[in-house]
Amino acid sequence: MIRIPTLERYLARQIYGAVGFVLLGFLALFAFFDLIAELRDLGNGNYQLRQIFSVVALWVPGHAYELLPIAVLIGTLYVLAHLSSNSEYTVMRAGGLSPARAGAMLAKIGLAFVVATFAIGEWIAPFSEEAAQQVRMRAMGSLIGGSLGSGLWFKDERSFINVREAREANALKGVRIYEFDSAYRLRQVTEAERGEYAGEGKWRLLGVAQTLFGPSGPTIKHHAEAEWRSAMSPDLINVLIVVPERMSAWKLYKYLQHLSDNRQKTERYEIALWKKLFYPLATLVMMALALPFAYMHARSGMVGIKVFLGIMLGILFHMLNSLFSHVGLLKEWPPIAAAAVPSLLFLATAILMMVWIDRLRPVWVRMRA
Repeated sequence: MIRIPTLERYLARQIYGAVGFVLLGFLALFAFFDLIAELRDLGNGNYQLRQIFSVVALWVPGHAYELLPIAVLIGTLYVLAHLSSNSEYTVMRAGGLSPARAGAMLAKIGLAFVVATFAIGEWIAPFSEEAAQQVRMRAMGSLIGGSLGSGLWFKDERSFINVREAREANALKGVRIYEFDSAYRLRQVTEAERGEYAGEGKWRLLGVAQTLFGPSGPTIKHHAEAEWRSAMSPDLINVLIVVPERMSAWKLYKYLQHLSDNRQKTERYEIALWKKLFYPLATLVMMALALPFAYMHARSGMVGIKVFLGIMLGILFHMLNSLFSHVGLLKEWPPIAAAAVPSLLFLATAILMMVWIDRLRPVWVRMRA
């Protein structure tokens, strides 16, 4: 009989090494593509090679978060297929390693990947993505909401705020605040040259001109400095710098509350939040999907073919994960369904493959005989 703790340590060492190698290769490839894409903007403003390399390096954690489930699938599949081709897995099965035990062992090994994926997605990737966007905007002088000629727009209760330029989330330029009364009649327009976040929901506006609309007509007042209280905060502005899929779950939750309070659509951010919660578990699903390949007869496929299938399955999972988010948004599916369906489909596929292999096992035994 093979000692299970010894076998578990052996498998863990093999899987961790293979997954790390695959992930490193993917990250190097994606960093190269990012570098080629960013070189097209070389020389725009102060965007030089140093800034480009900094931005590419800061994008690496975001790629690691997205690619980790795929790397887990390919790495685990490679290890199990290699053990199967060398008959090592056959010896393990003869020593008492049942499919249930193998699945439990892989789940225990995969917990490290779940924790790593959650930690990268919740803390490391959002921070590095914000830093990359800030480095890029400072160097190129680009604006948040630059695709709109008037800048950035958003709503806060009965106020509509327009920001012409926001190179940093806590320092705004060209601020216009349109305030409406309960009947949504324009009550006041405030224009400020600059706005600086003072903390606790307060902004310090500099170079202020206020236009008040009363029964007797508009009245204009000028102030060197004024205080403005708003639910808008640097964290909320960062939402417009970082796409929802790269944000932390906590920031998504806070922004969802802000949108709900202002009666704005929340579906996209709800789907992103549920994806944040389910995505770390996808690493366990990928390991379950790799398990059936260990039970395939050595002559039914070489290791290279199995790894190629793993790459194709990983790409398919990544595509379905993005596709269901968009389809769920268009078809107004429940956000939890749009986020969970790809992982559930792959988990069901893994279970069906194990059932199919279990039924074919007597046939393979007779073929060997």
